[in-house]
Amino acid sequence: MYCTFELIIRRIMFKRGNKLYSVFHSTCPRCHRGKLFVGGFSYRFSVITNMHETCPHCKLKYEREPGFFYGAMYVSYGLTVALWVSLAVASFVLFGGINPWIYLSVGIILLFALLPGIYRLSRAIWLMMFVPYESEYDKEIPKIG
Repeated sequence: MYCTFELIIRRIMFKRGNKLYSVFHSTCPRCHRGKLFVGGFSYRFSVITNMHETCPHCKLKYEREPGFFYGAMYVSYGLTVALWVSLAVASFVLFGGINPWIYLSVGIILLFALLPGIYRLSRAIWLMMFVPYESEYDKEIPKIG
């Protein structure tokens, strides 16, 4: 049995039509069906950065203008700052005043481990901020043949 908070998350926040669905599933923000990235999650740099040019489902062009995703750097910066602040608070609460070198080394290791996810998440958030969900594109395309 799920608690009330989990039900809210599962039934409301992560249903198609909600912007969080698009962000956390890395799908097209307009139709919520097409994938943003070509490959799955990987630590190989060439696979992390591979994005479809257009949505495979609704044909939305992801890069709206040249250099569109430069703005995702600001989102990535915000996510990284949130990670460092969370790490600082957690280490202070759990361990008291720990050695700053330990905090710094754990932070850098954690940052490199989460870097592919932060990269993809920041691009999905940036694109979601400019493209609204349109339910008429969220339909199954009939198979011909």
